[in-house]
Amino acid sequence: MPLPSSSFSQQGPTCFDKMKTGFTIGFCVGMASGALFGGFSALRYGLRGRELINNVGKVMIQGGGTFGTFMAIGTGLRC
Repeated sequence: MPLPSSSFSQQGPTCFDKMKTGFTIGFCVGMASGALFGGFSALRYGLRGRELINNVGKVMIQGGGTFGTFMAIGTGLRC
């Protein structure tokens, strides 16, 4: 016998949950692209050792934050 739908209704994720997911995915994609582009540009400038790690890390965080913010905004507009 089927159960009535009103007693066990499941709700989907809220708009804020979707925006958090969009930011997380965007942050990961931005970090990966920052590692690629930042690594190649730092090597092209001749950075080595600690300078290389600091520069690539900074570019990764900046890329992740920027792309994550835009992905969160785009996801929020679709809600």
